[in-house]
Amino acid sequence: MAKDSCPCGSGDDYETCCGLLHDGVPAATALALMRSRYAAFVRGAIDYLMATHDASTRAGVDKASLARWSRETQWKGLEIVATERGGEEDDEGVVEFIARGVTRGKPFTQRERSRFRRVDGAWYYIDGVVTPG
Repeated sequence: MAKDSCPCGSGDDYETCCGLLHDGVPAATALALMRSRYAAFVRGAIDYLMATHDASTRAGVDKASLARWSRETQWKGLEIVATERGGEEDDEGVVEFIARGVTRGKPFTQRERSRFRRVDGAWYYIDGVVTPG
């Protein structure tokens, strides 16, 4: 059986990369969480996206819209542009990324600076600012 390449672009197999996080292993860094959230969009793991969204901003997330966007998008790739903090010893971090895809026939490039924080040893996505491509 062929290995399933992880959609996050790490080059690793899904099972030994984001699959571990999707199965409940906490992300060690903000970058690892960012990659796993992208992979969750690709794989339609909406419950994971909700669970890894920070409690301070989770109530503002429209789960149905998130699921629809995930389902209606053909994901084309993730590029990490920059990281600030977010390491194993940090409690806050920023990851800037570019995600590409096609939603209902319309190509897009989303460049975002996402904020993360660690609470009780687990990383969470707080929010992000979309910047011009």
